[in-house]
Amino acid sequence: MIDTVYLTKEGLDELKIELKELVEVKRPAVAQRIKNAREMGDLSENAEYQSAKEEQSYIEGKIFELEEIIKHAKVQAAGPKDVISVGAKVTVHIDGSQEVFHVVGAPEADPSKGKISLESPLGSKLMGKKVGEKFEVEAPIGKLAYTILKIE
Repeated sequence: MIDTVYLTKEGLDELKIELKELVEVKRPAVAQRIKNAREMGDLSENAEYQSAKEEQSYIEGKIFELEEIIKHAKVQAAGPKDVISVGAKVTVHIDGSQEVFHVVGAPEADPSKGKISLESPLGSKLMGKKVGEKFEVEAPIGKLAYTILKIE
């Protein structure tokens, strides 16, 4: 069973849109593919049928996963701007450079876009910190020293 899943309002909205797309567009499309493939005859050697069934399995699994996340989602209200919480955009100084991170719930995380999960090593260290605070995070290349410069 899934525990509470913390999300930003935007993240919850994106998950609802993805779920709607799966239920209303992709599920019916794959059902039609299966129907068409069945009409081709022998299912034991029907690659189109097997492919469609695999896709259907993936779609149904994803629908279940999204429904569970949404059911257990808690939208984190914006906290005080002087303390890092879910939804905060944080500018940090890391060993000579500056980076901006958006702290989000795990389902929303996308490190390539600067969105880090509050459950990640860095995200969990950021939570509750204030401007000027310093901390270290263990990384594959060793310990990295961070200083909080700005919270939005």
